[in-house]
Amino acid sequence: MFDIGIGELVALAVIGLLIFGPERLPKAAADAGRWVRQIREMALSARKEIVDSAGVDLADSVNSVKSLSELHPKRLVSGLLDDGAQTDATKKPAQTFDPDLS
Repeated sequence: MFDIGIGELVALAVIGLLIFGPERLPKAAADAGRWVRQIREMALSARKEIVDSAGVDLADSVNSVKSLSELHPKRLVSGLLDDGAQTDATKKPAQTFDPDLS
């Protein structure tokens, strides 16, 4: 979720040690962990309430967005060119095309 490396963790630990001191640092870290957990729970419950009140199934929305990716111009052109160039005997297995990677 967070792209924090070991260097950033060490820097945060040193800053926390300087701000809170060695005796209050464990309690501050536990409080921060508790806050993060509460924020995650609130976000999940808000998302669930929105989905329930709107009556929208997110799986259907995700599937419809994925089906729109088939309409990418590069995919359409490659499909047109591949279909006419090969016969049934020499057809290769269908390759997936990701327009974001090209």
